[in-house]
Amino acid sequence: MRTRIKICGITSVEAVQTAVNTGVDALGFNMYEPSSRFLTPERTEELLNEVPPFITTVGLFVDHSGSQIESVIDRCNFDLLQFHGDEQNDFCRSFDKPFIKAVRVDKETDIERLPTLFPDSIGLLLDAWVDGQLGGTGISFDWTQVPELEKPVILAGGLCADNVQQAIRIVKPYGVDVSSGVESSPGIKDGLLIEAFVRSVSRADLG
Repeated sequence: MRTRIKICGITSVEAVQTAVNTGVDALGFNMYEPSSRFLTPERTEELLNEVPPFITTVGLFVDHSGSQIESVIDRCNFDLLQFHGDEQNDFCRSFDKPFIKAVRVDKETDIERLPTLFPDSIGLLLDAWVDGQLGGTGISFDWTQVPELEKPVILAGGLCADNVQQAIRIVKPYGVDVSSGVESSPGIKDGLLIEAFVRSVSRADLG
């Protein structure tokens, strides 16, 4: 099976174009204001207009209120929502969009329970636990602790062109999610790094 690729924290038209041209499957847009990759809904709408058909667009939210999310998705027509905070299943499913739930993993995380905790999610994104930081940290976790789950697993956390082949061999995820691993500086995507990442994923899929 081909491993799907999501580039998260898209902030420019150039990043959209490079990701699309290299065969990326999904683009993530960060609605979390403290993040260096935060975009206003107005700017997000502009970038969404640059995304061609058949590329999944994902809106990332972190403990936003329901009214805040509704306000954003009324303007930004995301295909999919990603919840990266302490949101529970009932909240996540209350919007008229499919969702994936991101979970920050440490040694104590019971990954096997996650499909039961988020039964309405269409996938589970596993990221590294870093105290006080919510994704995009460049830190990975112990991939060997990921069991086979009944829901699609999207692997995140510290992935880059140099280690994604190993990560795919160990976890065999449905997809991989990268942000800082394809950046020249926080929030600035590097076209050459995106291309290298996509090539590495393709090599992993070839075995």
